Amino acid sequence: MTSPRAERIKAMLEHRFASARVSVHDDSARHAGHAGSRDGAGHFVVEIESQDFSGRSRLERHRLVYQALAQMLPREIHALNIVAVSPDDDFPSRTQ
Repeated sequence: MTSPRAERIKAMLEHRFASARVSVHDDSARHAGHAGSRDGAGHFVVEIESQDFSGRSRLERHRLVYQALAQMLPREIHALNIVAVSPDDDFPSRTQ
């Protein structure tokens, strides 16, 4: 499911990470009634592949994604499920 908020997340990540492949799924409907959802913030699944992640740990990659989306946290984004890979990674769930 895509939403205007998911499209905004995708645009922000594509702007921050040049030549990135980005997929964003709005998973908020599965979390209806959850504390963050009640306040209007959403749950999203982000898959991103970028050269910017090469040589970085999983934690560093996640921090970069959170920094890129900082203006949406926590009012618009309550939770992110992040899969962040570099083109060098041998990772089975690469962004399509």
